[in-house]
Amino acid sequence: MSGTGSVEELGAHAARSRAAALLRVRSRATALAILPAAASVVLLVARAQGHIGPGAWSTVSWVVTAVAVVVLLTAAAVALAVARARPAVSPTVPLTEAAAPDLYRLVRDLADRLDVPAPSAIALTPDCDSWLEDRTHPAARPTGKALKGVAGPRRGRGAPEAPVLVIGSPFLWWMRVAELRAVLAPVVAGTGPSAHPEIAAARRFVRGLDAAVADAALPGRGAVRRVSSAFTGWIARMLLRGCRGHAAEMERAVAAAASGRAQDVDYGLRIVAQEQVGLAYAGWDRLLTRVALPAWRMGRWPSRLDAGVVSALTELSRRDRLADGFTSRLGERPACDLIEEPGAADEAASLLAARLFHGGPAEPGPGWAPVDWQQYPEEVVDRKWRAEAARLHRVLDAMGVARTVPVGVRDVHGTGSSAVPTLARVIDHLTAPDVDSEVLAAGIGAAVARDEEEAAAPGPRTGAGLPAGDPLDLWGPVPLPLFPLQPPRTGTELLTDHVVAMVCCAAVDTAGAAPGLDWLDGPALLVDGGRRSDLGAPVLSLVEDGDAEPLRAWLTSVGVRTDKPVRLD
Repeated sequence: MSGTGSVEELGAHAARSRAAALLRVRSRATALAILPAAASVVLLVARAQGHIGPGAWSTVSWVVTAVAVVVLLTAAAVALAVARARPAVSPTVPLTEAAAPDLYRLVRDLADRLDVPAPSAIALTPDCDSWLEDRTHPAARPTGKALKGVAGPRRGRGAPEAPVLVIGSPFLWWMRVAELRAVLAPVVAGTGPSAHPEIAAARRFVRGLDAAVADAALPGRGAVRRVSSAFTGWIARMLLRGCRGHAAEMERAVAAAASGRAQDVDYGLRIVAQEQVGLAYAGWDRLLTRVALPAWRMGRWPSRLDAGVVSALTELSRRDRLADGFTSRLGERPACDLIEEPGAADEAASLLAARLFHGGPAEPGPGWAPVDWQQYPEEVVDRKWRAEAARLHRVLDAMGVARTVPVGVRDVHGTGSSAVPTLARVIDHLTAPDVDSEVLAAGIGAAVARDEEEAAAPGPRTGAGLPAGDPLDLWGPVPLPLFPLQPPRTGTELLTDHVVAMVCCAAVDTAGAAPGLDWLDGPALLVDGGRRSDLGAPVLSLVEDGDAEPLRAWLTSVGVRTDKPVRLD
């Protein structure tokens, strides 16, 4: 027996053993539910045959019968609740065969080579991951609008439906076709164990229990429904505790069997492809937190995130010696060429990413509009700086901070306003001997909280009341975002960001600088066509220590006028 064959066979055997153990848990629960009925039948038969007289044993038989009826009805109700519970389904963008015939062909060829059933469909997830997802439960079937075309072919009536292959959309844009094939090989190999009747039944059992527990936790029900749901959830949790160990071992064994089956398929290339997976994770995280998040907070969502990840990873390859040489592979055919309309797929995945990681409506509209990368500097970066600078001056106004501007100088509106928005006003306030910057930081933090609370008004920005056919319609009233990207920022961090924004506005308005985009760091200030990344330390000295000399030196080198009014809108 070869090493590869032994790994696969041992994994498959272990998976079947654990699946059988899970089904034994189900059988024991069923046996426990029918035990009173069995005892009742024995007593009733004995009474009918005259072995039990009309005395105490007769009373016992009737009591046992009543208990059996109650237990059977309760068990039936619990089983029905478990069967009707909606299993969790990952929000994805359905990708039909008409929308990606070459991708479907690649996956089917891969399944044929691995001698496993082909996945029933393909979907995209806005994350750096790929997996198989069982959607055979009627309530778990995705109702989201597919990208284009008709659904893939259905399997025969007698055969169980294969799971859906979910592919991380950043992989399609960054990886080459051969690399994607190598990465998907062990994932597609998992359809083999999924087709095994015992493993499939065990997975349905565990997913049903998990769905029942989640369903029992949903709010907004009447008293009777809450009591029944709580009881069902208690039973399901108790069964899950007995299943947890077996389920974890079964999935590990399934993964081992799938990996063993795919061992000989593009093995050498898979090692290289796994390096690209790690690089994709790093670049995708930077793109979301540094580039996409500022736009999302302003009600704009970049419509080509996956195309942006290529630029971000290319830049990362240029800066990082460990990634040196990865850009040479960009001459090969990208995996996104396997899709008929990559732009439409990118836009759909980008909108879903904005909703998952930040929250937002299902469709573009007022206050929630797409933005292209070419428009990003003007539509996001410049607007972000102006909005933060305006908030900073509003807080200074509320604190009663006087203007600092020579007499006769007018603001952009032509008045002699008592609160002229100049950079000098901010610097003089933070360097005053009797000023505590923490007071201003607290004011900024409170203003940000108020603005975010107003932006998060109830309605389509939450999981409740989603339109029919939405990829998130199975998640119930869970509020978005599902996966917060960043922890709450401190008042000092917020104040630093706002002062940096004010400096950037002054540089744009008085020194000819321009807003820009850095693919790894997000909003950037361009001076003479080059990015200035040395602003953070001087601003931090001003905010934390009240020392303005490093910042004044920086402003002098760029040619920024601190006494000139700055446009705030």
